[in-house]
Amino acid sequence: MIGCWQFIVLYRERQYLRGGKVYKEEKEYAYYVTSASAGHYSASELIEAIRGHWDSIENGSHHRRDVSMGEDASGISKRPQAHMMASLRNLTLGLYERQKDRNKDSLPSWRRKMTASQAIQLLTSKA
Repeated sequence: MIGCWQFIVLYRERQYLRGGKVYKEEKEYAYYVTSASAGHYSASELIEAIRGHWDSIENGSHHRRDVSMGEDASGISKRPQAHMMASLRNLTLGLYERQKDRNKDSLPSWRRKMTASQAIQLLTSKA
């Protein structure tokens, strides 16, 4: 069945440590929806699915943006500019993924060689 069958509320508490001492605490509610019918998955299976979702994001896109493009070392701290740069880095990763089978360069060397006209051509070409 397709549709929204469950609404999940997850309460999170986070503690940030510095020198073995808590310097900041955060408490938040996160909201999720699923098309799985009630009873189809146990609470622990739903939590595992949520963890898996965030794990793949953190170890996929975020990790690649940081390792290949030095995102964490960037001095950009204002939210609009950080969002714009994250979008551009995601676009770069997407372009690289579209053509990496044709080009054996690593991502850092590939992106140094990429021109705007080549990027537009990749965006407009059929996979």
